[in-house]
Amino acid sequence: MSEALLGGIVVFVLATYLGASLIGRVPPTLHTPLMSGANAVSGITVVGAMLVAGAGFGWLSNVLGFLAIVFAMMNVIGGYTVTDRMLEMFKKAPGKESPK
Repeated sequence: MSEALLGGIVVFVLATYLGASLIGRVPPTLHTPLMSGANAVSGITVVGAMLVAGAGFGWLSNVLGFLAIVFAMMNVIGGYTVTDRMLEMFKKAPGKESPK
């Protein structure tokens, strides 16, 4: 096993553990704003996954890159859907006026 692969595995495991522990500690009231902000990060993930999938490192990197693209796009679409629902909650109902 090469040093670069071992280093990549270590970084992946640590990032997974850190991400899971941080998200697990977020109170439920902050989940929607965080989902909204995560769309930018997922967009960067999509670009990185496209680079990996198209780099020609072999069939395994193509498959893993494709799966990363699919999961990151699911996250982006879900984030925008949740954000849209959240923003709909703050719109005034038609025909109602605010109290003066």
